[in-house]
Amino acid sequence: MTAINHPIIGDAKSLLLPPVLPLIDTHTHFDAPVFDGDRMIQAQQAYECGIRHLVLLGYVARHFKRLYVTQQALTQPSVPQSSVPQLTLPELTTQHSLLPHAHIAVGLHPFYIDQHTENHLSQMAQLIEQCRPLAIGEIGLDTFTPAMKQPEMLAKQQYFFKAQLDMAVQHQLPVMLHIRKAHAEVLAILKTHDYDAHLLGGIAHSFSGGEQEAKAFVKLGFKLGVTGQITNPNAKKLRRSICAAVAKYGVNCLVIETDCPDMTPVMCQTSNYTQSALGQHADNEWHGAEGQNRNVPSNLPWVLLTLSELLNVAPADIARQLWQNSTHALQVDWSYPGLN
Repeated sequence: MTAINHPIIGDAKSLLLPPVLPLIDTHTHFDAPVFDGDRMIQAQQAYECGIRHLVLLGYVARHFKRLYVTQQALTQPSVPQSSVPQLTLPELTTQHSLLPHAHIAVGLHPFYIDQHTENHLSQMAQLIEQCRPLAIGEIGLDTFTPAMKQPEMLAKQQYFFKAQLDMAVQHQLPVMLHIRKAHAEVLAILKTHDYDAHLLGGIAHSFSGGEQEAKAFVKLGFKLGVTGQITNPNAKKLRRSICAAVAKYGVNCLVIETDCPDMTPVMCQTSNYTQSALGQHADNEWHGAEGQNRNVPSNLPWVLLTLSELLNVAPADIARQLWQNSTHALQVDWSYPGLN
């Protein structure tokens, strides 16, 4: 086993990754411009770390096309040799199959609710008809800031959330939930809506609620998305919530994700900058993230390893279970691969 050296921040333990295991990154923003300079290199490194599938999540209508452009690039890469110093162009061409499979979810994110219009809902509905995505997301409610808590703003969020749940039911697609400081409100909507996660799948992305809320989402049929936040020893509430859900429902209630370029595992951080890049810029939300602990898909094994230690389950066992959980949540039949 080869040790991978990462700088250690705070109280994080110095850990060694297990041998490469097949993983699914269920939530990324790998289409963000912050990856434009080295996307193919990062994709290859992710594959070498075991990442076999990654999901690209949409959040505003004007960037939906970018998702498909990124997916196409990962399917049929064509990049100048100068931008890939480690490989010659012929080498990249012959190895293009050694990249994770990219999949798309489209959604209108609640944090950007002031930018969304009825026309965006129509565009999204038309896109789903023309290019059926893997899922709908990320969608939900967000009352993280005082402005987002204002009655008019919250009402608009609820309207768009329900409209997108309707699309999911119409097209029989799973949803990827974004929830910040609004778990009770999201649960209330889900309990009265026709959307049934037991039948359609779904993920509560980057879960941040309490123990009872964790169990409530799992009871409704959702998997809990676990990010690099779990690697922070100070994330005690999150760790308690995950452990409580697993104690009641088993490890099959979890999936893992990077949410890159956010949520960098602590052992991969190069600075003490911890603020989310979400919403900092209107058209390039992660501008400057290179200096802000940019997360990458190849960091996903650190989430796996931390869960393995937290739950006292062998890495190979939890990796196989997480794969099954992810395919169930996304309603796909991706076989668990063998690795050479």
